[in-house]
Amino acid sequence: MKFGTTLDITAAGLSAQDARLQVIAQNLANADSTGSTPGSNPYQRKTISFQDVFSQTTGTDLVQVANIGKDTAPFPMKYDPSNPAANAQGYVKLPNVNSLVELMDMQQAERSYDANLSVMNATRGMMTRTLGLI
Repeated sequence: MKFGTTLDITAAGLSAQDARLQVIAQNLANADSTGSTPGSNPYQRKTISFQDVFSQTTGTDLVQVANIGKDTAPFPMKYDPSNPAANAQGYVKLPNVNSLVELMDMQQAERSYDANLSVMNATRGMMTRTLGLI
């Protein structure tokens, strides 16, 4: 395998994990958001999925974002009649974001990002040593 191909593969992995971290950041930032009118829906958790795509230039499969979708889990309800988003019974719909799940996803994305970065650094070191021999 060529060094450039390895760098392309790891760059695709870094890009995919960056997109994953952006989705997680949006979810965490909106974890306490509610609707603005009575009975309106709050922020809906975003999900991300990946796919492998064959690259003609590298001749290998690269990872890329396949879809950024919405979580279809129901919105939890909380009794808060003073909230402007409360329905006629005084219940407010809360986002379907679980901070614990988001933090675990964030740790997994960070580990994947670090693994790709380690491969990139090892490849760069091998390239440097090879050039030193020439």
